[in-house]
Amino acid sequence: MRLLLDTHILLWWLADDPALSPRARTLISDPRNQVFVSPISLWEIAIKTQIGKLHGDVGGIQVAALADGFVPLPFNLDHAAAIAALPMHHRDPFDRALLAQALCEPLYLLTHDQILRAYGQAVLLV
Repeated sequence: MRLLLDTHILLWWLADDPALSPRARTLISDPRNQVFVSPISLWEIAIKTQIGKLHGDVGGIQVAALADGFVPLPFNLDHAAAIAALPMHHRDPFDRALLAQALCEPLYLLTHDQILRAYGQAVLLV
């Protein structure tokens, strides 16, 4: 299975946060699954850190994600164009960009965000 981590899932994984469900832990740690991380998540962490909504060391998160074997998924023009076709079920630009990547590649977006469920089978709610 090919998985793209939503930003909160990435942070919960790296922090070994109890908020991360057992199912998510199993999916991420399963060596048969390929786990991707997007620069969109690092951008979201950087922005939210700068405005005081989050405390995060983007460089440290990047190093930790790569050390855990997560595959970087560049954000490209096809991903950006795909955002225009998404219904407005969710207004968060970071989540919409991650969803567009998941749909284009195709990947499952691993998330805990119930609102994203409206986008269908590309979303794996954990």
